[in-house]
Amino acid sequence: MSIDAPTSSPARLKSGVIGRYAIGSLGTGGFATLPGLVLTYYLTDSLGVAALAAGAVITVAKVWDVVIDPVIGALTDRDLARHGSRRRLMLVGALSLPVLFALTFAVPPALGPVVGALWVLLAFTLTATAFSLFQVPYIALPAELTPSYDERTRLLTWRVVVLTLAILLFGAGGPALRRTTDDPVLGYLVMGVVAGVVIAIGMLIATTVAKRGRAGDAARSGRDGLAFDPSTSSGTGSEGPGIRGEDEAEVRDGLEALAEPAPRGGIREHFSAGIRALRRSAPFRALLGTFVLQALATGLMLAGAQYVATWVLHSEAAVELLFVALIAPALFAAPAWGVIARRLGKERAFAIASSVFAIAAVSIVGVLWAPGEWIYVPVGLAGIAYAGMQSLPMAMLPDVISHDERTNGPGQAGSFSGVWTAGETVGFALGATALALILAVTGYVSSTAGQLVEQPDAAIAGIVVSFSVAPAALIVLSLVTLARYRLRRADIDAATG
Repeated sequence: MSIDAPTSSPARLKSGVIGRYAIGSLGTGGFATLPGLVLTYYLTDSLGVAALAAGAVITVAKVWDVVIDPVIGALTDRDLARHGSRRRLMLVGALSLPVLFALTFAVPPALGPVVGALWVLLAFTLTATAFSLFQVPYIALPAELTPSYDERTRLLTWRVVVLTLAILLFGAGGPALRRTTDDPVLGYLVMGVVAGVVIAIGMLIATTVAKRGRAGDAARSGRDGLAFDPSTSSGTGSEGPGIRGEDEAEVRDGLEALAEPAPRGGIREHFSAGIRALRRSAPFRALLGTFVLQALATGLMLAGAQYVATWVLHSEAAVELLFVALIAPALFAAPAWGVIARRLGKERAFAIASSVFAIAAVSIVGVLWAPGEWIYVPVGLAGIAYAGMQSLPMAMLPDVISHDERTNGPGQAGSFSGVWTAGETVGFALGATALALILAVTGYVSSTAGQLVEQPDAAIAGIVVSFSVAPAALIVLSLVTLARYRLRRADIDAATG
């Protein structure tokens, strides 16, 4: 029976399930934030890689995600069909990511910019693959956890609360870790090791929300304290992130699943499943288009923040204050956006949040003529809006999936989440690419660690535009695609009420 079959009263999610699912955003927020913030800067100002080449490295690594995410989506759907769980690939990704993440920031500058660029390309591509193994099934879970329109908003609202905390932790804490030593090379390595471990911990905790599907799991659930009732999808228990015997078996099975021949036509079929999801679901096309454009806008700002701190505010440490200004208001705003969504509808609340973000972003262009601490005010306003721009589309995606299931049957959530993750990845990747292009066109001067350089006025102007006018224009464009989203509360409640 479909998870969205009519019920008289959809069960309320237990706080433990919401908490453990939300903690997964400690990993997703960390991985999305820290590389986006420092990786381009690491390449241009520590390894001496030219801006255009740095953008190419990040773009190629992220484009790989576009290739692999739909495949992982199909694999996690197959796992759910065969074993009743999406958990195995999540574990593989969570356990492999910290080593690969640390390797990304372990390049000796003495190897030169060419070898350094190739090292980062390989290490970051493998890291992104590990992340996708976790992220794709993680995004597919909410549609299975509850059929309720408002419960999904509640679930994703708290996920975004943790996400904003993660952005604050990694956005401010990552650069701070980098400065714990006077040696910038060692500083980046320390940052990579510590951040990789924290990301993995968040991921491992989130895997406990996914129901177990191996033989004998029903018996173990009562013994281990994790009782998952698919009729309510509310789950109970306090299972920790430790890896025990059955977890090791699931990791082995997950690795075997990756090595198995792809079913039903192989990779081409996996991509076809994602394309079919796009073709048949107009709400998905509208929501994905909006989210990709906004990921491009926020990715552009994220990649440009360190450059604004260094060359506009004249302090590398200012990037931490920028993140505090962005995220601290968002911590309080995420629940408020949930309240607004319950009163006005998710799509209207999403449009309001996006409009506020665009206004705040475009006002930042004033630092080109009057740089100063006033920049933290519009950044804080953007942070309030950003909380809604993250929580609301993520709460709308399960509605889109369940809407499709009622028409075409269950079992395709992984295809939707694979395309969604690929789209988000493309958006953030193109944000870094757009910044690299702007820097290259405006004559930005790259350097190695410890080298002092001067930037031309055109490069400073490019940095400011990439942090203000360009993101605002992308957000305005995203409102055009959002206007095509037609799914409303009544469409969801009609099937669950």
